[in-house]
Amino acid sequence: MAGHSQFKNIMHRKGAQDARKARQFAKLIREITVSARAGLPDPAANPRLRAACAAAREANMPRDTIERAIKKASGTTGGEDFVEIRYEGYGPAGVAVIVEALTDNRNRTASDIRSAFAKHGGALGETNSVSFLFTRSGVVRYPRRVADDDTMLEAAIEAGAENVVSDDEGHEVTTGVEDFFAVRDALEARFGPPETARIEWRPGTLVTLDEEKAASVLKLLDALEESDDVQNVYANFDIPEMVMRKLSA
Repeated sequence: MAGHSQFKNIMHRKGAQDARKARQFAKLIREITVSARAGLPDPAANPRLRAACAAAREANMPRDTIERAIKKASGTTGGEDFVEIRYEGYGPAGVAVIVEALTDNRNRTASDIRSAFAKHGGALGETNSVSFLFTRSGVVRYPRRVADDDTMLEAAIEAGAENVVSDDEGHEVTTGVEDFFAVRDALEARFGPPETARIEWRPGTLVTLDEEKAASVLKLLDALEESDDVQNVYANFDIPEMVMRKLSA
């Protein structure tokens, strides 16, 4: 019985990983589609599409899948008409949450988001109810191996970035929204494609969570990210390392 249970647990984890990968691919294809329709279907001439394709490659999406998504988006056969929507609300412990979605059915998505908040101790608010607690910034991330701290800092400053944080994990370069594409392109020309490059919501202040509240907040975020319509989720919380280790045990 122990062996059977262990096998079932392994299969369950593999199934969960496969499901997450499928959801991730679906979200990336949706972003590629919207990006291609919003501008030219050529990544070289469409910064948003170029970023979407880079994210897809980072997730190991096959090249032909990416190309099919672009061709479908630029074709004349129609297809889904996605719109971008932002939802805002509060989770457990007063944590502010911003949800970015791409949807072809506003009513379905709003219902799913509202249900996730309600089931996990939160409440969906009005637009701009929490965004004042965040700032919009461009963020470009590179792995540690591409450059040492001084080289990355020098390159980022020359490109017009606002700040660089380097640690054992890698380099995180932040920019103003208006400078994002110029900074990203300059760094890409020097160091190659980044791990990630996108405009994010950055919290101004953080709510520190204990084990119980952290578990509740993470359940809410998991529920939101399970939606195919949800592209990104941002929240202003901090989980101490000791608490994170307990939750991961």
